[in-house]
Amino acid sequence: MKLNEYLPVPAAIKDIVDETPDTKTFILQIKGRSNRVFKYKPGQFLMISLPGYGEAPFTFASSPSKDGKFQISVRRVGFLTNAMHKLKEKDIIGVRGPYGNTFPLDKMEKKDLLFIAGGCGIAPLRPLIQHVFSTRGGKNRKDYGKVEIIYGCRMPKDRFYKKEIKEWMDEPDTKVYLTVDEPDQTWDGACGVVCVMFPRIKLNPKTSMVFLCGPSVMIKSAIRDILKLGFREQNIYASLERYMKCGIGKCGHCYIKGKYVCTDGPNFSYTQMKKLGITS
Repeated sequence: MKLNEYLPVPAAIKDIVDETPDTKTFILQIKGRSNRVFKYKPGQFLMISLPGYGEAPFTFASSPSKDGKFQISVRRVGFLTNAMHKLKEKDIIGVRGPYGNTFPLDKMEKKDLLFIAGGCGIAPLRPLIQHVFSTRGGKNRKDYGKVEIIYGCRMPKDRFYKKEIKEWMDEPDTKVYLTVDEPDQTWDGACGVVCVMFPRIKLNPKTSMVFLCGPSVMIKSAIRDILKLGFREQNIYASLERYMKCGIGKCGHCYIKGKYVCTDGPNFSYTQMKKLGITS
């Protein structure tokens, strides 16, 4: 199902999960469409609206489910998101989408995969990671090679999806590396930005694919360092954050050198990023 690109439709809040002190994950379902799959692909996004508070883009934070439910993770940072954090189960919000492109799913099969996320950048990568570990649609973990996940955040309390990350650690041929900028008394793991974990990478850089999401400064420094390790430009993909007002390439807010992040992205290969001048 693709919703009207101009007209929001109502979605009901089925559940709310507190991820961090300032982030909640909302489990949503298009009203009146229970038990029907809401079709979208990893990497795509949707526009969420709340009457009187405005509209903003949010990435899908889960793979499509057979019961029609989907998830978004919302950090409390402004007028709309503050209002969303006050919502409760059964409340209604507006939804438009899905929009944007997806990751190169066909190209990933049989390849080793490296995921690098910083802060809330884990949310756009989560559907792709779930896709790799899923057994739905005839796919399963055996369709992919080794998987390594590097996830960094400011403090231990800022980490999303804590329970699920522990489950990823138990997946076969999978390594998960966690790091924080500011450790607390409970933390006994690595400290520093995601790049400090790169010496631990065991994947073959010549044949592996890399997927990144996080603050732009993190993406730029991470790509610089993984290129030094021998990872190939054509196998590096990043999910880019830009201010997107309409989501359909009409307003021009996300225009960069002939491309609209909302329609041509938000997922770009490093080769594309170089042409857009957003690699340094």
